[in-house]
Amino acid sequence: MVRRYIVSPMSESVTARSRRIYPLSPRDLTEEQIAVTFAMTSRRPEPFDEIAQQVSAERAADFNERWVVGYGHASVAEHAIVHLAVENISRLACDSLEDNRLASYTEKSSRYQVIDPESFHIPSELDAHPGLRAEYVSVCRALFVAYAQLIAGVTSHLLSRQPRRDNESESAYALRLRRQATDACRALLPASTLTNVGVTANARTLEHAISKLMSSDLAEERDVGSELREQGRSITPTLVKYADHNPYLAANRLASPVTNAAAPDTAPVSVRLLDYDRDATRKLTAALLFRRGGDYGHALALSEAMTETQRIELIDGAIREIGPHDAPPREFELAGYTFEFVFDYGAMREFRRHRMQTYLGQPLTVATGCDTPPLVNESGLTAVFDQAVAQSERLYWALAAEHPPLAQYAVTHAHRQRVLSKMNLRECYHLFKLRTSRQAHPAIRQPVLEAMHLAVEAQPELFRHLPLRNAPDWWPFSSD
Repeated sequence: MVRRYIVSPMSESVTARSRRIYPLSPRDLTEEQIAVTFAMTSRRPEPFDEIAQQVSAERAADFNERWVVGYGHASVAEHAIVHLAVENISRLACDSLEDNRLASYTEKSSRYQVIDPESFHIPSELDAHPGLRAEYVSVCRALFVAYAQLIAGVTSHLLSRQPRRDNESESAYALRLRRQATDACRALLPASTLTNVGVTANARTLEHAISKLMSSDLAEERDVGSELREQGRSITPTLVKYADHNPYLAANRLASPVTNAAAPDTAPVSVRLLDYDRDATRKLTAALLFRRGGDYGHALALSEAMTETQRIELIDGAIREIGPHDAPPREFELAGYTFEFVFDYGAMREFRRHRMQTYLGQPLTVATGCDTPPLVNESGLTAVFDQAVAQSERLYWALAAEHPPLAQYAVTHAHRQRVLSKMNLRECYHLFKLRTSRQAHPAIRQPVLEAMHLAVEAQPELFRHLPLRNAPDWWPFSSD
């Protein structure tokens, strides 16, 4: 047992202190009691478990009302963890819920599950427009009928092209083909498609998420926010108590999609490198020198005095031994890249999971055109797909003319969306390594491969030791 000896300021006596690491269990304490127990250690000398014995639920509520709500010490709320199961919300509303960096989400996968017919949200705003509501329901049903038709047709095509593997059971074979089919055919699902998502967040993040949802101009999102607040209060009564509509968030929300029916950009470039840090090696070298001590100005002067070859050698030394599951040093966050991506909506939903980057999306639109999954074309089902997409687009423009934010519900997962992305070099390593592997979905893999190519062309010296799972043919570095 490791023992530490602390000299009391009141005497010269030496007291032994034993290291202790232990959990405060949510089975014994509420999340608010745990949060307050941790907060009080800044003022109290006792061990955590002794403090916890003195913190009743009522005292925790009083503490949070005074310090978190009254004095703005919101970091206390980060110690209260909430797990919420959210079911049967639209993909569109789920996007807004998941648009928070500091939380964890696990969502129902349309790549591995067949989505049931009638699994789509009907906006309550359409109740005042019965004709448009009937058209909306009719088109959503037609999309799901076409989706089921595509799955059946693609599965039949795969049966004729892919025989069973050695020692593969009939059920495993059927499941493998079904997964390939659902992965391709999900492109026809609209943003109104219902989904389930498990959410783990601290109370501070949850409060912000609730406020964003309740500040939406979509009734569904406001309702989801209200229900999240109600359920969150059952776990942390005071820490999400005041989450509500926020005029500032509402004023800065861009929820209206493109509303002119201009000819779509049928072949947009999938990714462009808009900007990158041309002074990256000098900054990275200075940061790596700064960790050795002294002020940053001195480290920067040392970096400027070095040749480019010397700077690259220092950077290589910091990254050369990186393993397949390692992250680059934090100094790599000082260099950045700005990309504009064009993804289909399904791929964009995966891309946004990389929440440490800064991404700027746009309201969903059909104006940028759509991508037909290759497997649908190979199966001879292009006409079925195109007809369904055309119905989606007609509904989109009809909704946009009456209530622009609602038009987003009609957008399919195949429709292209633009997103502006700014990520540092450290995040590039993570994104490129994960999303260029053969296991990545093709719709996201190809644009990320192109982004990596652009970054490597611009600054090859910074990517020499990027540990790729599957290097592309153009990769300029040896695997040694």
